[in-house]
Amino acid sequence: MPETINRIKKDIADKGIKFFDEIDQAKLAADAGVTLLPSTLLVFGNPPLGTQFMTSNPDSGLDWPVRLLVYQDAKGDVWTTYTDFGWIANRHAIRDRVEQFAKASGVVASITSTIRAN
Repeated sequence: MPETINRIKKDIADKGIKFFDEIDQAKLAADAGVTLLPSTLLVFGNPPLGTQFMTSNPDSGLDWPVRLLVYQDAKGDVWTTYTDFGWIANRHAIRDRVEQFAKASGVVASITSTIRAN
């Protein structure tokens, strides 16, 4: 987990993307007396890109900045997941930002590719 998170954060920084927060959900769970496998939420974004979606529909601010979940399963494998940008566009009925959604999709795909084993 730590290596994966560090690689993702480095890739975010290398791309000049703003990193907002890292939330250790497993620690929060442990503090609440709940056992949770390693799970960390990374929050990042590119305000010049992401805020364009909010100009199309302010409700889309619910989905920006980007949230990427990094978690470990019971076998020890590490995974990432995020909300598909096409789904976000559909959810908020945004039809005038096709190019921007495509760019965001490409960037997050590139970032998540950093977790592949060498």
